[in-house]
Parts: sequence; structure tokens; C-alpha cells
Amino acid sequence: MPFSRRPKSKEISLTDNPNTTTTTATTPPDDHVDDGNSSEKKAADDDPMPTSTRGGPGFGKLGDEEYELRDVDTSGSRDDPGGLPRVAGGVEGGRRFNATNGSVLEGTATEYRTYKRRWFGLAQLTLLNVIVSWDWLTFAPVASNAAAYYNVSESAINWLSTAFLFAFVAIFPVTIRILHWGPKPSFMTAAALLLIGNWVRYAGSHSRSGGNYAVVMFGQILTGLAQPFVLAAPTRYSDLWFTNRGRVAATALTSLANPLGAALGQLIVPFWVSTPSDMSPGVLYVSIISTVASLPAFFIPARPPSPVAPSSETLKLGIRESFSIVSRSLELWLLLVPYAFYVGFFNSISSLLNQMMNPYGFSDEEAGIAGALLIVVGLVASAITSPVLDRTKKFLLAVKAAVPVIGLCYLVFVWMPETRNIAGPYVVLAVLGASSFSLVPVALELLIELSHPVSPEVTSTIAWAGGQLLGALFIIISDALQAGDAANPPRNMKNALIFQAVIAVAIVPLPMLLGLFGRSDRVSLRRVRSDQQGTAQTGP
Repeated sequence: MPFSRRPKSKEISLTDNPNTTTTTATTPPDDHVDDGNSSEKKAADDDPMPTSTRGGPGFGKLGDEEYELRDVDTSGSRDDPGGLPRVAGGVEGGRRFNATNGSVLEGTATEYRTYKRRWFGLAQLTLLNVIVSWDWLTFAPVASNAAAYYNVSESAINWLSTAFLFAFVAIFPVTIRILHWGPKPSFMTAAALLLIGNWVRYAGSHSRSGGNYAVVMFGQILTGLAQPFVLAAPTRYSDLWFTNRGRVAATALTSLANPLGAALGQLIVPFWVSTPSDMSPGVLYVSIISTVASLPAFFIPARPPSPVAPSSETLKLGIRESFSIVSRSLELWLLLVPYAFYVGFFNSISSLLNQMMNPYGFSDEEAGIAGALLIVVGLVASAITSPVLDRTKKFLLAVKAAVPVIGLCYLVFVWMPETRNIAGPYVVLAVLGASSFSLVPVALELLIELSHPVSPEVTSTIAWAGGQLLGALFIIISDALQAGDAANPPRNMKNALIFQAVIAVAIVPLPMLLGLFGRSDRVSLRRVRSDQQGTAQTGP
């Protein structure tokens, strides 16, 4: 049985959570002097497997020393094949003890290191997030041409975006389970769905004379099912491959690749599709790009040969226990709720930006540039703030600074389209992008810090699923709030803009309450503290 060698005077704790039970074994002091009985010592050394002295499976004995027994999942490497049992966490006198196949080996102090191969997986996750978001906005930026090509209404084209978001919510429980196994199975699942979904969409769009809306909808749902497997993966991947000095930046790069794909879709698709008959080659181009971006997912490394940090090898809680902890944590919900709402509004405004601006005389190209500006400025801002936050760890301060700015931007944007001056929407959307994109990675990492040792994919997937669900609902509500043909101007979305502004401002106070009213201990960075303690214990 895999077991962990622990000195008896060592306190064993699996979590920083004060509600978690801690087991301590009592024994003679470590400076016990050998009585010279070499035969007894040799007999102990010759007994490779532990024997229970407490009447249960949780403890064993090697010679005169007693140890905690626990299952250890080893990832495997060139010298240590995956799946073999070994001792984990046994450190005594600066030395680490390992066991493989029941034999005990004495080694050196634990060394944590990062691997260059992590960049291959990071690049692949970035590509997948770009293309899955581009798939989402293949049709929305050219809604009028798409409606004419498929012979449906613009509302039906909006449903292509809405169904994509609902697909995330439908499959997110499966996403958590697969991500719990590791990032690579999640990458491969997403790649397979993207390959199939894109070519199904093209099968419904291969003729220049008109397309099959039902077939395209089926393909769109398949690509929507792929999204959670890559959108919820960045925190899981950064936790496995990066230290706390680089996790925010890694999460930012891969998470914000998703809106980058949306920007590319808004910017490029209108130039490809200038008439209804251009929809067929436009869908083909996206399918080819998706294929090229998806194929490498099957060849990336699954996990590092050895842990990169103490928190990487911390025993994570099971999915059921993780959900229980999340459901009972006020701090997590004060962060999850605004995150989900702001992601939902971003999804809504990205899908409907053309329809918000076109009635006031703005062209599809101008609206596409506005959407791209929203995202590009956000990416630049996140590229600046993420490395700084990696070093300073001022996660809570960053959240409290970004949220009021986001709420204010949604409020001001209510009046921007009717100015009929493109500068106004450009400026407000640029500020909205900078504040929103700075918030995304730090909020995801803060959720993990506050819930450690809950497995990262749990809070990440819940946060994104909430955002996708609300985004789909906001698109439906905004579409219903669109003015009629008799309005001035016809078909304007002023009521939809007011709707999103009111809610965006109303939820601003929620994250501002974090750490107040004597609850500052509930917002400590648990994973960072775990890394610092683990490094101190195993260092020279």
C-alpha cells in the first residue's frame, strides 16, 4: 500500500482550513540515542513493509518508528514510472524518504523546479481559447448577412451565440470531473469537439446560395460544448505547472486568450463576409484555422515529472467535499456573484455590440473595431497588471479597485451610441476592457487562494458557468428589450443598455465587503502560505 513516512513528533495537516481535523502522533523526542542494539536495528531495516500498531489501516511501523499511511498518486517520470506507490512528504533531518514497490529509499531534501515544457501546454491552451471564442462569434458580427444567407431572422442568429453559452452550462459538471483528472484529458476533449463542430457547421454552409440553419446550430452547440474544457482549465494548468510567482500571469494569458478570439472574430469576420454569399467561405476559413489550432492538443505533456511547488502536491479535496465548502463560504460568493455577472455582461455586449451601434449610423466595421478595442486594450492592461500582482500578491486590492470602474463604464455606455460620435464608444469600451481584463485572472486566482485545498477546477468552472449562463440570459433579455421599427431610431437597444447598467452598478458593493466586519482572516492567501511553509520546511 502506498504510504507516507512521517516522524512521530510531526504534526500532520492537509489544509489550512481551521475546520479540518489535524492528527498528531506522540512519540519519544527526535534526539533518541541508539542503545547499540545493532541486531534489533538491522531487523527493523530488513522489514520493508509497514505493520499497523493502532488497529487500523491509517498507520504503520518501520522498526521503532511509526508513520501515517496514505494513498499517493504519482505522476510518473523517466526514472519513476507513473502510478507506482511511493512515500510522500516524509522529511527527516533534511532528508526525504521515498518508497517504491514497498522498498524504502533514502533521498535528499525535496527540490521543487519548473520545466520548460510547460510553455508548450500553455501555448496550446491559449490557441484553444482563441479559436473556441472565435467560433462563438463567427455569425454575430455579420448578423444581417448571416440572417439573409440562412433565411432566418436576426434573432435566430443571436440564438447561435446564446445556444453556445447554454452548452457550457449543460456540460460543466462533466468538465469538473475531467479536469480533476488533469488538464490534458480536458484539452483533448475540447479539441475533438472543435474539430467535429466546425466541420459540421461548414457542412451546413457549403453552398453559396444558402445554408442549412439547423445543421449550423448543431455544429455551434458542439463547439459550445468544447468551451468549458479550455475556459475553465487555466487555473488547473497553472496550479500544476507554475509556482506562485507566475500563476497569475499564466492564468491571465490563457484566460484572456478567450476574449482575444472574440476580438479576432469581430474584427476579421466582417471583412470576410461583406455579402450573404460570403458566409460559406467565411465559415470554411474559420474551420481550417480551428483544425490547425486543435491538433497539437493530443501531443502536449500531461504533467510535470515532479511537483513544481509544495501546493502542487498538496492532497486536494474530493469534488463533493469541494462543493460543500464552496456552498458554505460567504467570501467565495461575494466574489463569484460579481464575477459571473460581469462575465455575463461582457458576453452579452460582445454578441450584441453591432446591434447596439448600427441603429445610430455606425457600420459593421466600426462596431467590429469597437469590440476589438475593448479586448485589445484589456489584454495590454492585463499584461501589465498580472506580473505586478504575481509579485505583490495584492489580489484583494486589485479586485476592489477594478469593480467600481467596471460598474461606472456600463453606466456611462448607456449614452455613448446616441452621441453618434465614434470616439465616445471607443473610449468607454477601452476603459471597460482594461478594468474587466485586469479583474479576470486575479479574481480566478483569488478564488483558489480563498478555497485552498479545494481543487482549482471547481471554483474556476463554477465561476465561468455562472458567467456563461447569465450571458445567455442577458442576450435573450436584451433582444426582447430591443425597440420596434417605429422607435427613434428604429430597432435601437437603449432599454437593454439601461438594464445592464442598473445591474452592473447594483452588484459593485458585494466584493467591497470582502475582509470587513472582523473577517480579514477569511481572505488570507492560503495557497501562497502553503508554498512558503513547504519551501521553508524542505529548504537548506
